Amino acid sequence: MRLTAVLTPLGWGTLAGAVVLYVAGFALGYPEPVVLATGALLALAAAVAWTAPRPRLEVHREVTPLKVPRGEAAVAVLSVTNLGSRGLSGLRAQDRLGSAEHTVDLPRLPKGAARTVSYPLPTDARGEIPVGPLVLVRADPFGLTRRVREYGRPATLLVRPRTVALPVPPSGKAHHLEGPTSDNAPAGTVTFHTLREYVVGDDLRHVHWRSSARTGTLMVRQLIDASLPTTTVLLDTRGLTEVAVDAAASAAVAAARAGFPVRVLTGDGPLPDPKPDAETVLDRLALVRPGTAGVTEALRMARGGGALVLVTGDPSEVGRAAGVRRRFDRVLCVYTGSGPAPAGPAGVTVVPIAALDELPVAWGAR
Repeated sequence: MRLTAVLTPLGWGTLAGAVVLYVAGFALGYPEPVVLATGALLALAAAVAWTAPRPRLEVHREVTPLKVPRGEAAVAVLSVTNLGSRGLSGLRAQDRLGSAEHTVDLPRLPKGAARTVSYPLPTDARGEIPVGPLVLVRADPFGLTRRVREYGRPATLLVRPRTVALPVPPSGKAHHLEGPTSDNAPAGTVTFHTLREYVVGDDLRHVHWRSSARTGTLMVRQLIDASLPTTTVLLDTRGLTEVAVDAAASAAVAAARAGFPVRVLTGDGPLPDPKPDAETVLDRLALVRPGTAGVTEALRMARGGGALVLVTGDPSEVGRAAGVRRRFDRVLCVYTGSGPAPAGPAGVTVVPIAALDELPVAWGAR
């Protein structure tokens, strides 16, 4: 918490005016400027006396939820409690929301009273939105002085892509209805994928004791069924649009939430920390930014098998997808360009959309 008490620009102007009036009054021998200067100084003294006492406040600001799809509601809930022995008025909360600042005038706080206010957070842009620092400003009625106190730590709101419900991308192979569980997997197809922290309900037979002893945290082996078809989602980030990111997220989340392996790539390579779960996929796609690399190299290097979902607004990339048709069981191209959708080459299914809400119908029709 940081505390400062300062004169406002109006306060500094009043002080400077009082000095000028005093000098002019004494120099010219007129009492009127001296009287005005004395009044200004008395007003400044009253303003300082108003804001000088250090208020005892308990302040808490909570961002809820911390992760939200683009365009959906998120709010900051501010609670202020007066712990002092006297009432407080003239309080104003200032919270920075991204590059903007939000100001809330708080009602008078009697002794021991609490006030709770909420205000919306911007969710129209995908990415990390810093919230804070939060400061409380107490100003005098004349606006000559103010006391500023900073509370708490900044928070971060993560605005994720929007998604729509889709069936698992078809791959041409029969899917295991229960997902990649080791108990139902054919013999020899369960393989080690990664280590993760233990959560309630995990099979203790999968605990990796050596790593647990080294880290001091119970770690378990995450296994996957290698026989399950993998969905590879490739996002073209050149001329990136929100519709393209939303479509890629919808395809990847459909596979991940059904329990099937998923890989998400861009022209610059795979997403960092590529865990095959829906929450991680949404977190990483929230931070994707426009790029300059095409998807030709990514197509060439992508591991085959399962379904490939290419999301692009470039008609030429649709044709290039035919070059990898033999390596995948199914190739779909979600075309988000502004022009007419190109004809798909043999073995490539084109799904043209202009808005995310069109994706479920277009997806199901293919």
